[in-house]
Amino acid sequence: MMRFVDMHCHLDLMTNGVEIAREAHAEGIGFFCTTVTPHDAVAARERFSCYPNVRVGSGLHPWWIADGTCGDADVGLLEELAARARYIGEVGLDAGKRGAESIEAQAAAFERTMRTVSEHPLPGRVISIHAIRSASRALDILERTGAARSATCILHWFSGTSDELWRAVRLGCLFSINEHMLATKRGREYARILPGDRLLLETDAPPQLGNPYRLNAIERSLASTLEQLAQIRRVNAATLGAQIADRSTRLLDFAS
Repeated sequence: MMRFVDMHCHLDLMTNGVEIAREAHAEGIGFFCTTVTPHDAVAARERFSCYPNVRVGSGLHPWWIADGTCGDADVGLLEELAARARYIGEVGLDAGKRGAESIEAQAAAFERTMRTVSEHPLPGRVISIHAIRSASRALDILERTGAARSATCILHWFSGTSDELWRAVRLGCLFSINEHMLATKRGREYARILPGDRLLLETDAPPQLGNPYRLNAIERSLASTLEQLAQIRRVNAATLGAQIADRSTRLLDFAS
C-alpha cells in the first residue's frame, strides 16, 4: 500500500513530472494526475505509462473553456476518451471571477461528459470534479445524468455551502482535502464533520503550472494536511493516514 496518495495534482504540468513520478515510486507515493485538456490527457498517459504509481485522468478544466483555449472539438475528444477511461478529471464548473461568463458553455461540456460516463459504464471509474460557486449545479448534473451512481465522484477542494456538502454526501461523493481548504474556517469545519470514509488527501500542485516542482514539497503538503485533519477530528494521525491511504490505493487500483 502507498504511504501517501495525492488524489488531485497536475503532475503532467510539472516540467520534471517524470522525475518526480520515479522518485515517488521509490518512496511509496502515488498520484491521480488530473489533466486540464483532453490533448494533455493523451500526452500524459503516454508520458507516465511506465510508472505504476501514476493514474492519469482525462480532463477538461473549466478555466480552459472560459478563456477560449478549448471549444466544442475538445469537448468531443473528451467524450471519446471518457467513454473508455476509468479515470476522469479535472472536469467541472467554475462560476467564480475566471469562469462566470462562460458558465453555460462549461455546464454543457460537463453534462455531455457525465452523460457519456453514464452511457459507457466501467467498474471502478473515478472522477475528480472542480466546482467553484457552482456546486449545486454540478450536483444537479451528476444526479440528472446518473454519473453519481455509475462512478465514484470526488469533489476537489470543496468550498460550497453546508447544504451542498450534505447533498454531495447523500449522493455518495468523496472529498479530496488540501492545505488551502484547511486554511479557511469553513474548510476546517467541513473537515471536522465529514464522514471519515469520504476523506482523501490532495495538493493541487504545482502552484505555478509549467514549472519544475519537488517531491519533498508534495510530501510535506500531504503530511501537513493529514496532521491538521487528525487534529481537527481528534484522532490518531497514523491511523487516519493508513485509512486514507488504503481508500486511495483501492480507488486508483494501486494494489493490483
